[in-house]
Amino acid sequence: MYQQFYQRFLQENKGKQHFACHSHHYWPDVTREAMLEYWDDTARLVDDKWHYIFGEKVPQAQQLIADILQLPQPEQLVFAPNTHELVMRLLSCFDLRKPLRILTTDSEFYSFTRQVKRLSEYDNVQVDIIPTQPFDSFEQRFVAAAASQPYQLIFCSQVFFNSGVALTDLTTFVLQLAAGSDAMIAIDGYHGFMALPTDLSTIAERIFYLSGSYKYAQGGEGCCFMSVPLGNSDRPLYTGWFAEFGTLAAEKSSTVLYSEDGYRFAGATMDFTALYRLNAVLRLFKQQGISVGRIHQYVQQLQQAFLTKLASLNHPQLNVDKLLSKDLSCHGHFLTFRCGSAAEVADLAKTLKLSGIETDYRGDRLRFGFALYHNSDEYDLSCLR
Repeated sequence: MYQQFYQRFLQENKGKQHFACHSHHYWPDVTREAMLEYWDDTARLVDDKWHYIFGEKVPQAQQLIADILQLPQPEQLVFAPNTHELVMRLLSCFDLRKPLRILTTDSEFYSFTRQVKRLSEYDNVQVDIIPTQPFDSFEQRFVAAAASQPYQLIFCSQVFFNSGVALTDLTTFVLQLAAGSDAMIAIDGYHGFMALPTDLSTIAERIFYLSGSYKYAQGGEGCCFMSVPLGNSDRPLYTGWFAEFGTLAAEKSSTVLYSEDGYRFAGATMDFTALYRLNAVLRLFKQQGISVGRIHQYVQQLQQAFLTKLASLNHPQLNVDKLLSKDLSCHGHFLTFRCGSAAEVADLAKTLKLSGIETDYRGDRLRFGFALYHNSDEYDLSCLR
């Protein structure tokens, strides 16, 4: 039904079953045209392209994303090549000469985990880590921890990358955190955006929400974004000339000035090819009436069909009992199986790959992702017999 939008990637990967879409999603065909459009605009406008991009393309992307996330002020969205750059801007809001206490989980993506681990080598930086397992009690434990200490930064994922487990109710979770803490709250929404229906309207003025185009937005690497609370007055130390937009015409000041909207968290010159791709995908879905709710419903059907086929095989490692979380009503778009040791999982992934089944794994966890370009009737798991 949806495969018509992905003809080029499907042709180039004929004979493969791509279950790694939570890692590298196939791109719709319109993204190729978008890349050529960026080239053509650059040839036509040369240095004047910045006025066009910031006057037309960036506002278009902001509005498309704001519509999906129910954000009331599209101009509060800022773009960067990756979320790590945006995380560093958040961290640079704090005076690292003073005590800094961070609350997070043991299931955040590598870049954030690595960065705060490095920061914690300083005596004045304390990083408190809450385990996500057991999942049933995680949110209660995390909220209680947030209220127990005077944290400056609280950082948590909407969907955990190493399990697929999602927060049961993002709005309620954030409101509970905010009720017990004055900390800056950042939500990593990379595995939630364009996968789970998400309404940020109630909490937009309390959180920083980070995501990007690489996963379920299907625009590829290079275009990440962050929503910034309205009226935010933080002054990131890590700042570039894009953050002066809106102040460039002002009289020169001895003080570093910042944009009054989300672009106060901007950096410097970047390649906007990925933003063109993201715009093309989001426009396509809007024109076709493909909402996030519709995508999520389709993927849930794919997951159930996959598990039904898997159950018929009685595989000793890949079976429902090995699922890290069996509650798929509150779950991301990939299934995670815990299958013995890391070596056993690597061998299993290799066996699957030799049969044309693309997966990925993290330690003792094997992940299967699902996407619009899948057709459950075409799933062939016979190599597991």
